[in-house]
Amino acid sequence: MQRKTTLRLMPLGGSITYGVGSSAGNGYREFLRDLLIRQGYNINLVGSRKSGSMSNNDNEGWRGYRLDHIKNRSRRSVSTLLPEVFMINAESNDCIQNFQIHNFGERMNNMFEFFWQICPHSTVILSTLLINADENVNLRVLHVNSQIRNLVELKTAEKQKILLADMYSFEGPQLNDLVDGTHPNDEGYRKMAGIWAKAIRKAQTAGFLTDVNK
Repeated sequence: MQRKTTLRLMPLGGSITYGVGSSAGNGYREFLRDLLIRQGYNINLVGSRKSGSMSNNDNEGWRGYRLDHIKNRSRRSVSTLLPEVFMINAESNDCIQNFQIHNFGERMNNMFEFFWQICPHSTVILSTLLINADENVNLRVLHVNSQIRNLVELKTAEKQKILLADMYSFEGPQLNDLVDGTHPNDEGYRKMAGIWAKAIRKAQTAGFLTDVNK
């Protein structure tokens, strides 16, 4: 592929987006940025938060925050930074706190519909949640992940620019890739980066990124 003008990516979510559990605090973000640069993309990670040792360490990761809090916190930065791609991994804290799991799909849909109002040409890459070592939490994760997959299918049928990044899969972090039963270690984050990169390539192939920087 030919080198593009800079693509603005917003990593958005909770403590996993922030990079908790990784040795340098970069989480999946440095692995992903390096992967995409090698594939010919110019990358700028954007967000109102900074974490990790990497130079471009901007993100929208809010430690301990549920989906409703993340939505409220990200409103201003989305309106200011106008990302072209949203990489969303959120709701782990909702599962841990057992908060409104039954209507996750509706709440998530409301969040990225707001994002599309502000950034109508943007692409949403929605991640399933990671496996969790706590059996009760993991049952909620499975319930949320079912809603995530259904939501992506629904919005795809509506011709929206959305893709699934399936982290709860054989390619994603496994239990032995978690440092505390919830957050990945460096190898787990490396696996996440590969899945994000694959989704971005699919977005490129689908023509979702053709309006970048226009």
